[in-house]
Amino acid sequence: MKNVVGVRFNKQGKVYTFDATDQPLIKKGDRVIVETENGPAVGNVVTAVRTVSEERLPTDLKKVIRRVSPEDQGIEERNRLVEKEAKAFCLERIRERNLPMKLVEVECLFDRSKIVFYFTADNRVDFRELVKDLVQRFKTRIELRQIGVRNEARIFGGVGICGRELCCVGFLQNLDTVSVKMAKEQNMLLNPEKISGLCGRLMCCLAFEHEAYVSMKKSVPKVGKSIDTPAGRGEVVRHNIVKGTVSVKVEDGKEVEVKVEDLQKGDSSRHPL
Repeated sequence: MKNVVGVRFNKQGKVYTFDATDQPLIKKGDRVIVETENGPAVGNVVTAVRTVSEERLPTDLKKVIRRVSPEDQGIEERNRLVEKEAKAFCLERIRERNLPMKLVEVECLFDRSKIVFYFTADNRVDFRELVKDLVQRFKTRIELRQIGVRNEARIFGGVGICGRELCCVGFLQNLDTVSVKMAKEQNMLLNPEKISGLCGRLMCCLAFEHEAYVSMKKSVPKVGKSIDTPAGRGEVVRHNIVKGTVSVKVEDGKEVEVKVEDLQKGDSSRHPL
């Protein structure tokens, strides 16, 4: 058995599991130094310590090294200054070399063994000369990593059309694939302005709400089915899954909204749901 915690390296993004067995005082909310494939890194503990059997853990589980010390905080502050300088220098070189790319973020690893430059671009970019400029200036390993516009929106943050913080910033760990079919399943108008997020792609909420809509639709009559309602017999023309209602066009031509729970239970063979 091992004691493990969930650690997130940025405000947004995936939560990774680390072995905290050798750090019995670690608790949720602590800032810690952990082992990673790229060397030591600073992260935030976002889950309580829990005990998990070793067979349920990955074989390459990394360890929590220690809590962040005052010395570590000093290293972090100096790294932030390096990132600021690196971003300004990289932007200058991008402009001078007229490269078709947009610099989004710069990350300096804790031990300064590498500086990572995140960027977006519509097409492939030949940045070999830019890398040479950066290596010559900062005397360390340089990585240029192209990211998608959805990850760019996650980094910058913002407010969606719903008036809330972007889902990718607030709680989503993974950016799942989103399709127009999901919008159709939720009876949304296929207007790009209505179903697209700040990144210009389909909204993430369409994906994580999709399963709930599919599940709820199993309990309501399908569109086109004839059913009995308190207002008489009619044909289902529309669903409102969130409200738990269906719109039914009854025999006199009127359209009524009926709660699913209020539908009369007729012969299921004649009025299948």
